[in-house]
Amino acid sequence: MVSANDVQRLFLQGVFSRSILSFKHAQVLWEKCIDAVKVANPTLDIRFSDKREDWDLFVISINNSLNCLDLEFRHLTDEQTGREMYAMVNSKDDEIAQMATDYTPVEIAYFKAVVEQIVLAPHEAYSVSSLLALREVNSLKTNMTKAQAEIVLGSFVAKGWLLKSRRGRYSLSTRTLLELLPYLKNSYPEECLECVICYEIVTRGVACSTPNCKARLHYHCCRKYRSRNTKCPACSQDWPQDPKNMIPVGEEAIKNGQDEGRRVQRESTEDGSDEEDEEEMEVEPSQPSRTQTQSQRKGKSRSKGKGKQKKAPIDMDVDDDEEEEEEAPQQTRGNGRRRTTRTR
Repeated sequence: MVSANDVQRLFLQGVFSRSILSFKHAQVLWEKCIDAVKVANPTLDIRFSDKREDWDLFVISINNSLNCLDLEFRHLTDEQTGREMYAMVNSKDDEIAQMATDYTPVEIAYFKAVVEQIVLAPHEAYSVSSLLALREVNSLKTNMTKAQAEIVLGSFVAKGWLLKSRRGRYSLSTRTLLELLPYLKNSYPEECLECVICYEIVTRGVACSTPNCKARLHYHCCRKYRSRNTKCPACSQDWPQDPKNMIPVGEEAIKNGQDEGRRVQRESTEDGSDEEDEEEMEVEPSQPSRTQTQSQRKGKSRSKGKGKQKKAPIDMDVDDDEEEEEEAPQQTRGNGRRRTTRTR
């Protein structure tokens, strides 16, 4: 027998068949589900309501039913359009592993590497070039080729996990932010910026032009706020008349060629021009410098040993032994008196 609970069942079936949907689309789906249940059982007294509080109660009831499955019907504002978007996401802490069932572990690891580059992009750009995204294949301990990586990147874009701009730069989509928001905040707490108006994560928007001001706003939040105020909500300084004079956050904050190096600790960047890269790589650059000095010493010893190539390695070994013998007496001199008295 059809009951009022079948509205939730039909609604969830419609949500699972879609990756992400807007608030208006979700309301239309809710209304259609109510109509279908009423047609199957006209005796039911259920009605559709377009009031926000009724919709919020419906979402709460859905999430209560999904708690046992570790799923959540979560919403987030789209940073480009300003529309409220909904998606079914995993509520566990292993969002990367549960990102999608139709991707292999290697492809998921590649996706995680690309996401890391996007979040750690310099100048709060939150995007990476196609060249840098393909280079991430080298960081994986797999046999994935760049041709295969290009196909996988296209799949990420086609399925709504990544966005690709006209400049060929990849950035995080609303679906990815919905799914991976807990993971991003736990893994990159300093890089996850929040809008001072809506308090949601910002990867596209503007920043206050006042030095050391931490204010970041979405484009749509900035437009609404500037229609009523002309001062920064954080530092209370006057903003420029033209919004274009404000500091951009996102792809517009970086020029082509500024992010050629990788932004992770396990490998140094190519140009090393960014200060944050230097701070992250304080330990690792010292290692190659030591090997370089050792190679320079070996090169000098080889240059000195020209004409005596056969004796050169023997001389180097003897020098090492002599150095150890010279260091040994220095260590025993401090306790030499005690040792000599015991022997005597």
